[in-house]
Amino acid sequence: MDISVTIVEDNQDIRHALEQIIEMADGYSLAGSYINGEEALMQIPITKPAIVLMDINLGGINGIEVVKLLKKNMPEVLFMMCTIYEEDEKIFEALRAGASGYILKKTAPDKLLIAIKELQDGGSPMSSQIARKVVTHFQNTSIDSSLKIPLGLLSTREKEILEMLSKGLLYKEIAVRVFISPQTVRKHVYHIYEKLHVSNRIEAVNAFFGR
Repeated sequence: MDISVTIVEDNQDIRHALEQIIEMADGYSLAGSYINGEEALMQIPITKPAIVLMDINLGGINGIEVVKLLKKNMPEVLFMMCTIYEEDEKIFEALRAGASGYILKKTAPDKLLIAIKELQDGGSPMSSQIARKVVTHFQNTSIDSSLKIPLGLLSTREKEILEMLSKGLLYKEIAVRVFISPQTVRKHVYHIYEKLHVSNRIEAVNAFFGR
């Protein structure tokens, strides 16, 4: 089954280039392509894509705010920021809003498709420059032990899955290890996010393990 992708990008040339990448690739389908956040907010709940490539600076309502609003009612939709911004503030604002991936627009087409597939499989793809900033941030951030999430908050299965997420395993790899379907893994992850009040894998792991 093809991975359905929606594009939200206000630059016409970039939007058309992204459309061509998706439409020409086997295993991917274009569910929609929108020029601004207002249009995306209206159409994405109708088309229900699996993945949304979201620009940040859209002119009107910005992409981070669009992600925040859509993620509340559509937790199953995965958002990946596709932007020129490398600033720490933008990165973490997007992740807090609910984005699960963050890549730069200069990313090569083949790597973009790989990132989309990785996101669909339960990963959190990021351009190398962005990943380095995220790692550096958490290495330099000390979290008081009193802020750690109580162990009893998660079920045994949820803690088991979160432990595997912390090791970088994809949903399909976790499914094989615990003898459940990838979709069931995805549901457990949604519940983990709800209980920990986070919106992506990185925040969940760091919140629970106090990193």
